[in-house]
Amino acid sequence: LDAGPAVHQSAGLARYTESLASALWRHCRDAIDLNLFYNRHSGHRPPDSLSPIPARTLTLGQYPWRLGVLACQLLRAPIVERRLEPGSIFHATEHLLPWMARPSVMTVHDLIFERYPQHHTLANRAFLRVAMPLFVRRAGAIIAVSKHTKRDILELYGTPPDKIHVVAEGIEERFRPARAEEVRRVMESHSIRRPYLLMVGTLEPRKNHALAFEALARLKAEGRPHCLVVVGSKGWLFDDVRKKVALQGLAGDVIFAGRVPDTDLPALYSGACCFLMPSLYEGFGIPVLEAMACGAPVVCSRASSLPEVAGSAARYLEPMTAEALAQAVLQVLSNPQTSERMRAEGLRQAARFCWRDAAMRTVDVYRSVAGGAWEAGARIAQS
Repeated sequence: LDAGPAVHQSAGLARYTESLASALWRHCRDAIDLNLFYNRHSGHRPPDSLSPIPARTLTLGQYPWRLGVLACQLLRAPIVERRLEPGSIFHATEHLLPWMARPSVMTVHDLIFERYPQHHTLANRAFLRVAMPLFVRRAGAIIAVSKHTKRDILELYGTPPDKIHVVAEGIEERFRPARAEEVRRVMESHSIRRPYLLMVGTLEPRKNHALAFEALARLKAEGRPHCLVVVGSKGWLFDDVRKKVALQGLAGDVIFAGRVPDTDLPALYSGACCFLMPSLYEGFGIPVLEAMACGAPVVCSRASSLPEVAGSAARYLEPMTAEALAQAVLQVLSNPQTSERMRAEGLRQAARFCWRDAAMRTVDVYRSVAGGAWEAGARIAQS
């Protein structure tokens, strides 16, 4: 399993890879012999949770690795093959699949670069437009993290439907309502001194922070004391996000917390009066589940996969305007019964997603590509 995202990244792909690998190791060791693979170009190591899992590595710079993977797909050159266990399956957990003769699985998280190309850098867009059709065609099976992502793959690449398996992400057990004293501690550590709304995710245009800032300005005009806490690493066009805060006169009302310790996230979710996700596109939308699991009422868009994740527990933006967002938040803030009902429904919705189930369904996908070799291996193991 490619652990690269968990080694070198910090946002959604990293969380997916670490959580899936951990769940496979904990729950599926009787079914699979799990090994990690990653590019050790920066000296980074896998997170502690993955340290018990055996790993194989290569050392190549980030960009040479990406370009090398594409070149070897075009040339059908197996640069990774000799580093892997004979007879094994390779699972690409991000959109980067080396060419190999062995069975392979690739997780497709989203096709944002196709649907919203303006939200990707030119270089990344150019790379993916050449690479993704190859990766999707040559993978033995595709895992789509949502039904919406599966529909995008079918529509854009004409992939046979039975090649695509929808395996939803799970929710980590640490995401649960935090105690009041823990919420106070985390608020103090991040200088949050007022009731707050919360957004979590990389700061980039498709997350639609601009709409949230406009809605916050309307709430401020209504006399609401709330600030907006924005958690996430700087992404593409981050400076534009900051400029919008200044233009709205919200410099004292928006707290850019950056990337916060994982241990602080449950308390930040738990203390939020409302969690906002007015995204233009999400492949899955794990922060919505995390917020619900911690008891925060959720207001989000109906974009892409979010209705699959949030179900009937969220309040949806209709239409997608700052006024609609402000009004939706006001309904939550002004009505304690509404807020409590949303909290209870959110907890039930989040409980439907777990990494153990995701791991077991992923093993089913491995079986589908291994075919007879899997059954033969099982017979040998039992003999």
